[in-house]
Amino acid sequence: MPNEAALPGQPFPLGATPVGGGTNIAVASEVADGVQVCVFDPQGAERRLDLVEYDAGVWHGHVPGMIPGDRYGFRVTGPYDPARGLRCNPNKLLLDPYAKAIDGELAWDQRIFGYSFDAGPDAADGQDDLDSASAMPRSTVVHEAFDWAGDVPPRTSYADSVIYEVHVKGFTATNPDVPPYLRGTFAGLAHPAAIAHLRRLGITAVELLPVHQHVTDGALRSRGLVNYWGYDTIGFLAPHAAYSAQARAGQVGGQVDEFRTMVAALHAAGIEVVLDVVYNHTAEGNQFGPTLCHRGLDNAAYYRLVEGDPSQYFDTTGTGNSLNVAHPTTLRLMLDSLRYWVLFMHVDGFRFDLAATLGRQEGGFASTSTFFDLVDQDPVLSQVKLIAEPWDVGQADSYDLGRFPPLWSEWNGRYRDTVRDFWRSADGTLADFATRTTGSSDLYGGSRRRPSASVNFVTAHDGFTVRDLVSYDHKHNEANGEAGRDGTNDNRSWNCGVEGPTDDPEINALRARQSRAILASLLLSLGVPMLLGGDELGRTQAGNNNAYCQDNAVSWFDWEQVDEELLTFTSGLVALRRAHPALRRRRYLTGARAGEVRWFTPAGTPMTGADWGDPVSRAVTLCVDGRAEPDRNADGVPMVDDDLLGLINGWWEPLNFTLPPPPQHDDLPASPGWRVELDTFSGSVWPVDAELHTPGTAVTVGPRSFLLLVSPTARPTASAR
Repeated sequence: MPNEAALPGQPFPLGATPVGGGTNIAVASEVADGVQVCVFDPQGAERRLDLVEYDAGVWHGHVPGMIPGDRYGFRVTGPYDPARGLRCNPNKLLLDPYAKAIDGELAWDQRIFGYSFDAGPDAADGQDDLDSASAMPRSTVVHEAFDWAGDVPPRTSYADSVIYEVHVKGFTATNPDVPPYLRGTFAGLAHPAAIAHLRRLGITAVELLPVHQHVTDGALRSRGLVNYWGYDTIGFLAPHAAYSAQARAGQVGGQVDEFRTMVAALHAAGIEVVLDVVYNHTAEGNQFGPTLCHRGLDNAAYYRLVEGDPSQYFDTTGTGNSLNVAHPTTLRLMLDSLRYWVLFMHVDGFRFDLAATLGRQEGGFASTSTFFDLVDQDPVLSQVKLIAEPWDVGQADSYDLGRFPPLWSEWNGRYRDTVRDFWRSADGTLADFATRTTGSSDLYGGSRRRPSASVNFVTAHDGFTVRDLVSYDHKHNEANGEAGRDGTNDNRSWNCGVEGPTDDPEINALRARQSRAILASLLLSLGVPMLLGGDELGRTQAGNNNAYCQDNAVSWFDWEQVDEELLTFTSGLVALRRAHPALRRRRYLTGARAGEVRWFTPAGTPMTGADWGDPVSRAVTLCVDGRAEPDRNADGVPMVDDDLLGLINGWWEPLNFTLPPPPQHDDLPASPGWRVELDTFSGSVWPVDAELHTPGTAVTVGPRSFLLLVSPTARPTASAR
């Protein structure tokens, strides 16, 4: 009796598309001999239909009666020859690479592996014959209709952005103001209590740790841990079901509309949504990994294999595999996925994990790679925020900042390292601190990029929090179960005299001052600041600098232990940044516009090359002319500002600074002096007091702290928004 066959369908769009009383199914595989779509009823019974139509590498068909909410997968018949990089196995149910929702849990055992454990992954006769359907989640048909009710994305410029990196679950998992059934979900992030905190803080965008459907591998499962961060994607178009209150309650596919509702709520609050995305590898790992999707469809199309030995995977990610960005099938998936999140889910941009891998078509990184060219030419993707983590793993050029194309901004690892070093009083850091905090023109100015090419950060999900940065000299990752081998040893941290928590009031006061100096540096630097979620609350991970597997109190926000003083201070810093256009300049402060920025010694004399080169120099004065060639707002009005004066003291003792005169302006009377708006030593911010300090007089700056002063003669005439 012949197999049941789907009706003729269309090769595009790929995935499952409800149409004409059924669903069009299309999946790419150039190596398959045959493809079946497997539709599952609510009881789990499987109906297999052959996709008999094949066009341009795509198998397709129409399944009448298949509707949104129905669950399905694929089986692929084709060659199994690991030596040639071919790993088809029809016994393994495969997820749809274009699935817009995924339902069910993955069981980690022999059933999901395409090879027999006894034979090993490279044996020609090692194909495993166990059926994996009972161990696999299902792809789900999703309707694309949604009432956006006039949703208008905020479209905040890079220069005006303050990004808040946060985990969907960890942000609200213990928030008492969010109903228990919504905590840790997209709906929880959209709850008024969550949005109220974001608005109080003043951030303009949330950067969500991976929300694509992801899995936890067997090694973590064996230790009773999970892939909390989510950097093991298996569904590039599917919101992670575990972050959905609707999916938790049994509503199949409910995560899609819940995600869209969250985006609309954040947009209504003036907050953009940026996704941390992982297009460099998948959860299938190397040849020892499971067969869940891409490996079983077309292994060599989706993954970069070792030249000369295609049984092995070329790995620039440290995860076992790297996506093959030289192949049209993979490029199409990446671009289709990105466009889907913008057009149908209304996200405002992306942060690309290990983005250097995206520029490796033939080995070395190239900013002219096909992926970058396609994004640059795309009328949708070229209009959203594009942020690169500008490194990957194990290559000679894996870490080299400033290489990405003009549309892109980059996580500035040099900024992170320098600011950490400066405030822990490392020698020889003053000149680099000055360069980093004024936009890193040495990295981005030469290619005619703007200061907004630099996404400045001091802490991120990967590493210490700010509280831990000033409380620990060493990582404490014992809970990860890897005997301390995981996580970086290069923390550039300082525990202020005691490792971990202490009751010593002097040490705790010092840690508070260090935290304020670090956060003030971040939020007042030229470029795009990225704040790690929870740093404003004093969040700690107890010294764990690699909490990727800690889905518990180690990673979650502790809303019962909020440092209210630090939260108020941090909110004040964001407001201070917003109030001063000179802190958000779209052009570099150095170069053709001589006099726009001047540097002085604490004694009030101009800095010399010898001063900058002195390895024990730890203090400097920065004077910024707030009226020199100001930026213009959207209405074309010049955003003139106060003149600004930064007194930066990296010493561990108080230091007197002689105040230079404010810049002179032909259209204004001479300024009578300077007024303090920020003092990180005392924790006072905007404004501190109304006292005017005249030029030539001395002002004392506390140890390891700085003051920001303004000249009150030239008030701003327009805001940036």
